Amino acid sequence: MISGITTTCFAASYAVAFLLELARLLLRHAARRVLTLGFACAGLLAQTLYLGYRAYEAPAAPLSSAFDWYLVAAWLLVVVYLYLTLFHPEVAYGIFILPLALGLIGAAKFANREPFAQSPAARVWGTIHGTFWLLGAVAVIVGFVAGLMYLLQSRRLKHKLQPTPGLRLPSLEWLERVSGRAIVVSVLMAGVGTLSGIVLNLINHRHQQDELPWSDPIVWQSGGMFAWLLAAALFNGLYKPARRGRKVAYLTIANFVFLAIFLAVQLLGSGEHTVRVRNNALSSVSASERCVPLTSAVCQCYAPPHARIGRLRLPVAHAVVSYSPLVPRPSPLPHELPTGGL
Repeated sequence: MISGITTTCFAASYAVAFLLELARLLLRHAARRVLTLGFACAGLLAQTLYLGYRAYEAPAAPLSSAFDWYLVAAWLLVVVYLYLTLFHPEVAYGIFILPLALGLIGAAKFANREPFAQSPAARVWGTIHGTFWLLGAVAVIVGFVAGLMYLLQSRRLKHKLQPTPGLRLPSLEWLERVSGRAIVVSVLMAGVGTLSGIVLNLINHRHQQDELPWSDPIVWQSGGMFAWLLAAALFNGLYKPARRGRKVAYLTIANFVFLAIFLAVQLLGSGEHTVRVRNNALSSVSASERCVPLTSAVCQCYAPPHARIGRLRLPVAHAVVSYSPLVPRPSPLPHELPTGGL
């Protein structure tokens, strides 16, 4: 039963909850609030079971792939949304938080699902590295939501506009305080994540296993992201006018923009960090497949019909591997090899 849960299940629940949050602009009824919380809680439960099942079935470190990272970040955002909504039901947090959670789930669709194979020591530091970067990213997103709400509330008060029915926002003081704390928390979490990543790579270099070149783009991108967060935190802490008003809100929005660029580059990147995960996908192919070299540096592999591998072409050095769901038969002798193409 749990194995039948997919990302579509909890994404659909969050989408319905978001639409119900939008409905507060037109419909102010107790039933709407109950339905909103019901769909959000149902989605959170389904996502929790989904992540738990993936952790249980993981062949390596549980929830250590990029795919899991995005889903756990979305899970944490929904937890924040439910916490704030339960204690402040009159504030429209869901209109700002739920789209971001859905965006992370959508980004997970393009992320790699293969975990890294690690030694015990590297697994510990890898968990610390991924967890603290995850918390730092969530802090950036929470700060962005607070900063965006601050700018909307500030604009309304500045122009003496009437509040939009159903769209109540927190006070400027509360939003300013949350934005400032989010900046500090994000740089602390990212700092621990960066340091643990350095230790992790040193361990991998020592054991000559899964080591990452220091010149790899992911190293420089992570360092650049942390440097920006540190600069924003120092600017917020040392320059007193940046601690109050719109400046702190602008800092949180700038942090979010840098985070979005950073994550987009990771999804589309081609560095050693990304290539290694793709190679892990190739090495995880079932050993029941028998591969015989053919002409033109091409392999023809025969897999059992139940494997359902389909036609998948992946670059391996200068060769091409072609998997075909053909009826299994003994590997042919050299003189029996076909002379035609695939």
